Amino acid sequence: MRPHPLTPLQFQALLPFILPRSPAGRQIGDLRARMNAIFHLACTTDPWRALPAEHGKPDTVSRYFRRLTHAGLWERLLEAIKDNYPNHPLNEIAPLIFRACRRAIRLRGLRFIVLIRRLGFLTALNGPPNKLPNPDLSEKLKAMRLPAPPRTRKHFTAYLAYLKALKHLHRMAGGIKHISRKQRLGWS
Repeated sequence: MRPHPLTPLQFQALLPFILPRSPAGRQIGDLRARMNAIFHLACTTDPWRALPAEHGKPDTVSRYFRRLTHAGLWERLLEAIKDNYPNHPLNEIAPLIFRACRRAIRLRGLRFIVLIRRLGFLTALNGPPNKLPNPDLSEKLKAMRLPAPPRTRKHFTAYLAYLKALKHLHRMAGGIKHISRKQRLGWS
């Protein structure tokens, strides 16, 4: 995906959600440039230190990204995208927001994954959905009651197949512990 600078209309739609001041109360210089830098890097697989010089200092941009993430920006943006009408300016930059969410998952954790799944934005996940934890499936499996084992030998093999499938679903609900870099980066 190729990043593009935010248009004035897109930035105005994004402005109510972002933090205009630092924790010390100082006004942040160019918010639009910072958001462009975040979205630029979110569209790549590069580390923060590889941020091009025209976007500013990598430490400053990454610190601002962490502040926004801990302040819950990405959750609010995902919910706003879900509630907006189709031609809203936020929906135009939704792919950029989804890419930034992929980086934010490491900071926000399992609750963020749950929110993304419940809202149906699977492209915001940082890997293939079938490889990541699925807490909703886990809760459904937990609520299921196992049928009593059959008394006849004839139905016992079907019962074992049922248990094996249930075990497989439990494993799927937990996700894979380590997703290879190739799978993570290949997920689009």
